[in-house]
Amino acid sequence: MTRLLLDTHVFLWSIAEPRRLSSKARNAITKLENQVFVSPVTAYELSYKHRQGKLPSGAAIVPSFQRQIAHLYASELGISAQHALAAGQLEWDHKDPFDRTLAAQAMVEGFTLVTADEHLQAFPPVTTLW
Repeated sequence: MTRLLLDTHVFLWSIAEPRRLSSKARNAITKLENQVFVSPVTAYELSYKHRQGKLPSGAAIVPSFQRQIAHLYASELGISAQHALAAGQLEWDHKDPFDRTLAAQAMVEGFTLVTADEHLQAFPPVTTLW
């Protein structure tokens, strides 16, 4: 069993465009013995980008966020102070607070982060899958 944390774009693609996922990511997400998690950071990022006009599809996804998590047989991973402290102390030039928090959550919990983001894949402390 592997515990997977979905990056925001992976969550979106899993719901709306599963063909955009790598076959390895798609297989891991749909494998019933794996545990799949979605962070509230993803909800924040989707909502924020939708409000900014950068995510038109957010109109359908934001109000149904919890239902979409359930559709993926995933669970929500809460954010703890330990996650926030780890994100703030990462020795990593990447400034995106969403990515920093997801990376910290994956590291603290020992999860594999499912992401196509090369910046996250190149950050050695984070185990990634794509």
